[in-house]
Amino acid sequence: MRQIALTSILTGCFCAVFAGGVDAVTDALTMWQVIGFGAVSGTLGSLVSQLVLRRKD
Repeated sequence: MRQIALTSILTGCFCAVFAGGVDAVTDALTMWQVIGFGAVSGTLGSLVSQLVLRRKD
């Protein structure tokens, strides 16, 4: 359970940083762009968490 919580926290932190970067680059996004960036952010955040924790499924 601890590993799951840690992975979730790391993913959330990565997504927050990613969203901040996207916000810094552009001011006007369409809904589909926000959805796309959210999907990319979640995917990359999960990969980063997996790499940081070196967890193998």
